[in-house]
Amino acid sequence: MKHFKLPDLGEGLPEAEIVEWQVKVGDSVSVDQVLVSVETAKAIVEVPSPFDGVVAKLFGEPGDIIHTGEPLLAFEGEDEDSGTVVGELKRSRDSQAKDDFIVGAAASSRSARHQKATPGVRALAERMGVNLETLKGSGPGGLITSDDVHAKASHHKALGDAEPLRGVRRTMARNMAVSHAQVVPVSIFEDADIHRWKKGTDITMRLVQAMASACEASPALNAWFDGDGLSRRLLDEVHVGIAVDTPDGLFVPVLRDVNHRPQKDLRKGLENLRKAVVERKIPPQEMQGATITLSNFGTLSGQYANPVVTPPQVAIVGAGQIREKVVPVNGKPAVHRVVPLSLTFDHRACTGGEAARFLGAMIEALAQP
Repeated sequence: MKHFKLPDLGEGLPEAEIVEWQVKVGDSVSVDQVLVSVETAKAIVEVPSPFDGVVAKLFGEPGDIIHTGEPLLAFEGEDEDSGTVVGELKRSRDSQAKDDFIVGAAASSRSARHQKATPGVRALAERMGVNLETLKGSGPGGLITSDDVHAKASHHKALGDAEPLRGVRRTMARNMAVSHAQVVPVSIFEDADIHRWKKGTDITMRLVQAMASACEASPALNAWFDGDGLSRRLLDEVHVGIAVDTPDGLFVPVLRDVNHRPQKDLRKGLENLRKAVVERKIPPQEMQGATITLSNFGTLSGQYANPVVTPPQVAIVGAGQIREKVVPVNGKPAVHRVVPLSLTFDHRACTGGEAARFLGAMIEALAQP
């Protein structure tokens, strides 16, 4: 059989979840015919056939996770080297975006994990309904033992199976772990007085534009940092990642060139991005290249936070819920509307003074009517 492996779907995404097979065993398919729809952390992707052939075997059912480089399906005939460029990758059935991709570039981490258990232990796990991929072996070299299997089975019996993270949530968990391991975060907090704003002011756009102004005042926060090489790149254009909360998890589409675009154009661009996120049709490239991020969590609840910096970025701004606050004005108390701001920055790349100047410039920009 000729094995067709899950290709690299872009951005180094390590895996995809099978959504729906478009073919079955015995079907004759032609080159570029859609074989299967899979879901990555970014979008629904349709995988085309690399050549003409007859389907001999399908590896996996809907809901299964396949890692990049693992067999996806097999064609009748002798096996061949699958490291070739094939087909066109379609983001969804309605999308016109096309990409070339490379097949079979990565080794299978799943196969490696299976080698950490003896055949007897694997048979025991199968009888007891334990997934070996969820276990960390306590034996020599990480070998999974029968005690590990029994302990997991007892845990399942007491608590039930845990729900594995999929798609966006799975990627979010990985990204947060990377940030925790790589970033040295420091947060500072302050309120921005917005009592001079007119009714109907576009809050998100004002925040985005204030961030752009602050990046000009303190460029160190609009940068990418290489922790391994201890180098940074200061960037001229400001591309703001906008955190968008969805039932599937957190998406961060990128609003580009915010320091050179009028507010009306920025608003239209953000609405288009949000629509694409909700429909799960946003191209992966629309979530790449952010230079700084905004988490406008105040639209839901909360005042201050310690938002998480995502490398290679060095800063993220959190905007809390707008509220009224008593402030001194000319020596007398007055009630003004304020927006709580939280700025987290990577202290490896930025000094406290640079971060404070950034936050001060942002507050000044937001104070304007």
